[in-house]
Amino acid sequence: MRKVTGLFQFFYILGVLGLLALSPAPLRAQVNQGELEENLAPVTFINYEGPHSRIETRAQIRNIGYGLGVQVKAGATQTGQASRYFVIHSLSGADGTRLDADIFGLGVDTGVDHIRNLRFIIQGYLEGAYDYREADAALLAEYVTVYNAVYRGDWAYFGSRYKTPVIQNLDEERAGISIRFDEWPGRTLMVIPIGLGAPGSLSALDTSALGSERVVDELRKEDDRGVDQRQDMVDLKEREADEAEQKAAAQREAIAQEEQRIARERADAAAERDRIERERQQNQADAAAGRTTQAETQQKEAELAAQEAETAKKEDELAGQDDALDGQREEARRNEEFAEQKNAEAQEERASIARDQQELIREQGGQAPQTAAAAGILGTLLEDQNSPLGRVVRVNTAAGTILTRSPLNTVNGRTLSIVDGKILAVAGEARGNGAVRLIELNPGALEMAYQGEDDIHPNSLLWINGGDIYALTLYEGSLYLARFNSQLARAARSAVTVHPYASVIFQEGKVVTERADGSVLVLDAKNLTEVK
Repeated sequence: MRKVTGLFQFFYILGVLGLLALSPAPLRAQVNQGELEENLAPVTFINYEGPHSRIETRAQIRNIGYGLGVQVKAGATQTGQASRYFVIHSLSGADGTRLDADIFGLGVDTGVDHIRNLRFIIQGYLEGAYDYREADAALLAEYVTVYNAVYRGDWAYFGSRYKTPVIQNLDEERAGISIRFDEWPGRTLMVIPIGLGAPGSLSALDTSALGSERVVDELRKEDDRGVDQRQDMVDLKEREADEAEQKAAAQREAIAQEEQRIARERADAAAERDRIERERQQNQADAAAGRTTQAETQQKEAELAAQEAETAKKEDELAGQDDALDGQREEARRNEEFAEQKNAEAQEERASIARDQQELIREQGGQAPQTAAAAGILGTLLEDQNSPLGRVVRVNTAAGTILTRSPLNTVNGRTLSIVDGKILAVAGEARGNGAVRLIELNPGALEMAYQGEDDIHPNSLLWINGGDIYALTLYEGSLYLARFNSQLARAARSAVTVHPYASVIFQEGKVVTERADGSVLVLDAKNLTEVK
């Protein structure tokens, strides 16, 4: 994205909106993992910001991932469609400290064009595959996207961190995710590190990998230092520690009970051996005194030998059960160490957050909050000098600074208009799921409050006549002039096609414009029927 070097070189100041109260949108940061590296650019995702031809609900978007997750939870190692969304669930035997992973791929026909929606999809996947609750899945989905953006194409890192089967399903050019939405389809293999916990456990994903120094480094590049997300991760790690401590305590209790049972049964076996030995001696004494026949003595000895063998078998089983407890003891020890690790990570990050919060307070000390008196005027900032598309901004003319910057980056600056107190424009791009539509911006954060339903020609201007809005609209492959009200609803459309560069002039209740062949066309200003 272009940096602003000379502020007013890039602004087209279109008019004073008036003194409006500001309500800037809070910044949401992103996350990542790894060893701290210097001189890394912040991870800032470049999304399509504008109207869409098809609007899906958050639930519909989430369900894309949830369906894949349910199949993985049911045992699938690969699921989805290679041309759209797919998952490779890679689990293999122990390999030192290397990790297993899910590989979440975006095929060539995927239509997701905003990191927010991609995170909804990943959130749904984590809910379906690992039973994460909604808030935790949303947090981890955010970390997953930035983790993969930071390590995009870092083949040495992936090779050192993940097991061989994971690497075999990756390639250097697609590993991770680009920060640009238009580079996602067919070129994205996101790696989701799998932890030690089973589905339903808070440790199903490896939060140490997702939330280590690089993650914090990325978060701290945000204006708010990413405090909210970092606190949420600290909370998750503390809950992981509690879960591991409870599991270790339950394991220790079960081990103690099992040790007591084994000790009791060993004592019973020892007593049984003593009984057998006493009866054997008595049998020999009876034989020597002639109280039993030789046959009776031999039969009794055979019975005692069988009982002795059974006791020996029991003792061997108890020895095996005791050996088996060693594995449970080791697992309990690992859970205790895991809990200590998570608590240590959480405490360290809490201290870091506290320092950043104090720094933010110092930075903001003595500064009065922005008031309506400094609301400024509206303008547009180009994203590319070779395109009319950009962002709507509010400018403090006295200081030459931007007060508010719209998140939409596809507003046609030549169309920015104020009608009945509403901020209107043409915005969008007709590619993928995008569309070129009339939009209304809210006056606070300059976010899109509403979009029209008619496709607008990308080069159309807006013409205002009283409270009516006129634009060139596309319908069934042809171009027409249409009239809209201030709610962006179409009120009329010409029956005659018009030229893409047609002028529109209002005179005496009529509209003078141009046919598709360039000849003059006169229309009634209200119903847009031809006047002959």
